[in-house]
Amino acid sequence: MPVYSMTGFASAGAAPVAEGDSSPIGVTVELRTVNSRFLDIAFRLPDELRQIEPALREALVAGLRRGKVEVRAALGKSADDGLPQPTTEQLNRLGRAESTVQSWLPHAAALSVHEVLQWCRGGSGATVATGLDELAMQAARNAVEALREARAREGARLVQILMERVRTLRELAAQAAPLVPAVVQKQQQRFLERWAEALEAAGGGGGAVSAEAARDRALNEAAAYAIRIDVAEELSRLVAHLDEIERLLDRGGEVGKRLDFLIQELHREANTLGSKSSALELTGISVDMKVAIEQMREQVQNIE
Repeated sequence: MPVYSMTGFASAGAAPVAEGDSSPIGVTVELRTVNSRFLDIAFRLPDELRQIEPALREALVAGLRRGKVEVRAALGKSADDGLPQPTTEQLNRLGRAESTVQSWLPHAAALSVHEVLQWCRGGSGATVATGLDELAMQAARNAVEALREARAREGARLVQILMERVRTLRELAAQAAPLVPAVVQKQQQRFLERWAEALEAAGGGGGAVSAEAARDRALNEAAAYAIRIDVAEELSRLVAHLDEIERLLDRGGEVGKRLDFLIQELHREANTLGSKSSALELTGISVDMKVAIEQMREQVQNIE
């Protein structure tokens, strides 16, 4: 199953195929999406299509899960873009209807040219409205399908970027793992040297027993220091989070929220690694990890 980005654009149109209409009206639907925590849909529809907003929303909810979606619909005409040509029969019917209405309602306004042309376009207003609704829904379904394809392509590129950062973090974790024992050993040697210097300054330290006690004290201090700077647990959790991220990316689907949570956990482990580091090399690795994790966070914000 693919991973979908929340950023995308798609446009689709639909036009009537019936013959004999001198000015067929088509519908074009555009969809623009950006990232959002939830599915947020905003409509920009002409008055002729306001009544199908619930059906459009249902079609979008069926095809999308997250993202801020802007829906724009526009009416257009085919290449045969001319004014409708009212027939004599249509004009006679409108004239009779107008006379009947005004005989009962003397103050009723007369039909305007625009209203006459609208009534003569396609036979009746109800027929035209029904046709527009069907065309708009057809265009919307096509646009949703095109949008899903575009978001899938963008999602595939995001997966590539995230997998590269995962590999970078694995390499950094592999570099950090052997540094801790070396730092502990170096610090242990430093403790022993300092205790030896302290004994010499005290005048020999009182024989072999005092020297042995000093050595034990130095080793205990080194062991306590090793516990304080040990990051094996943090590195293990970091690798486990990377394994889970790879699993989610391979599985696909709606993984954005889970990935966002795992990115927070990765950042926490990198921060702990930096706070425990007592060597310049470990500090540098922690900084590099944070940079890679922040780059992942920016990309994950766009995943559905």
